[in-house]
Amino acid sequence: MSEVQQSKSTSVSEGETLVEINDLKTYYGDGGLIDSTPVKAVDGVSLEISRGETLGLVGESGCGKSTLGRTLIQLEEATSGEVVFDGTDITELSGKDLKNWRRNSQMVFQDPESSLNDRMTVGEIIREPLDVHDWKTPRERRQHVRELLDVVGLQPEHYYRYPHQFSGGQRQRIGIARALALEPEFIVLDEPVSALDVSVQAQVLNLLQDLQSELGLTYLFIAHDLSVVRHISDRVAVMYLGEIVELGPVDEIFSDPQHPYTKALLESVPRADTSEQERDVHTLSGDVPSPRNPPSGCHFRTRCPNVIPPDDIRISQPAYREVMDYRERLESGELTLNGVRELAAGAEKKPEEVDDEALEAELWDELFEEELAGENRATVSESFDRFVAGDRDGAIAVMADRFASICERQNPVLQNREHPAACHLYDQPAPSKSEEETEREVESSAD
Repeated sequence: MSEVQQSKSTSVSEGETLVEINDLKTYYGDGGLIDSTPVKAVDGVSLEISRGETLGLVGESGCGKSTLGRTLIQLEEATSGEVVFDGTDITELSGKDLKNWRRNSQMVFQDPESSLNDRMTVGEIIREPLDVHDWKTPRERRQHVRELLDVVGLQPEHYYRYPHQFSGGQRQRIGIARALALEPEFIVLDEPVSALDVSVQAQVLNLLQDLQSELGLTYLFIAHDLSVVRHISDRVAVMYLGEIVELGPVDEIFSDPQHPYTKALLESVPRADTSEQERDVHTLSGDVPSPRNPPSGCHFRTRCPNVIPPDDIRISQPAYREVMDYRERLESGELTLNGVRELAAGAEKKPEEVDDEALEAELWDELFEEELAGENRATVSESFDRFVAGDRDGAIAVMADRFASICERQNPVLQNREHPAACHLYDQPAPSKSEEETEREVESSAD
């Protein structure tokens, strides 16, 4: 065992909380010239990461995973909230205190091609953090770098070579060695194998696991490849539009997902088993909303296949999803009267020649495949009438008055249990005063 491994292997007390995140928010673009509304990249995340564990963080591109990781090690400045590292709120640190703390946490970046300076030798790259922190003597630094090269599976003679002389997997090993140089306790791994071939991915993942065992490291492992997350993680956090929507042990997340978004992510994973190739895959409807203006209530409601209708309405879930999609297109301005006129006119008429009856028929054909009956159909028909008459606000109000869901009035939160899901399909804690006020504001705007 090398000196690096000996110095860390006896210092870990697993099970204790190392990183505690409390209502963390990281916003961008506040006060812009065109739109002063900030982009809510991380929007109220609360998590705990225990010593010695690997917490996997998954979600679609743009959900805020990398921003969360960068904020945890202060590469990004938090807008509000706390990141408590071993009892110290690091969001309050600055200057020399922040520099000293940075020795405790490091990051391995996604792209091994761009994360290394091709003008520096491998030895200089790995030694750079030691130079910045004035670690021991120059001779001891060089010796430490050679030990790190051995730890990550490279050779001492690689010290004087340049990054372009190495393969992608070897370059990522160099990045890992650089992250280990100051003997940190916590490492953020931002999709560290996504740019590598499958065979090389396995080698790097095994290296990371070996290092964790030998050095007592704690990982936040960010990835979009769920099979990789399942292989390396102890627990998994699922992120959507800046929020954590599900959190639990890795086996439970994969065998019994709770949140509809988690189920959709798992269902989208390609299957090698030929018996599953013909399975019915339910894709998510709609597009990912803008993090600048996320939907009210549950951020996932505009794409969710399980939105909860009001208690007094009988309607199938597919039909209710179509109702919610119509409301979303109406409220966002995506659905325009001129656009409907052009569709109804086709190639045979001019748009201005289309009468109101034909416009409403086109709306039914365009927006609804499922059967609506009774009061549900009458409400949609009245909304169409108002929309065709140019009263968009009235069309929106008619739909909101009948079809408003709890999913749009109240933002669900994670329950206090081992495998929580932020979803109204499960029991929710009593809303706080601010949540109650938000719900009243949504109801009054609908009126």
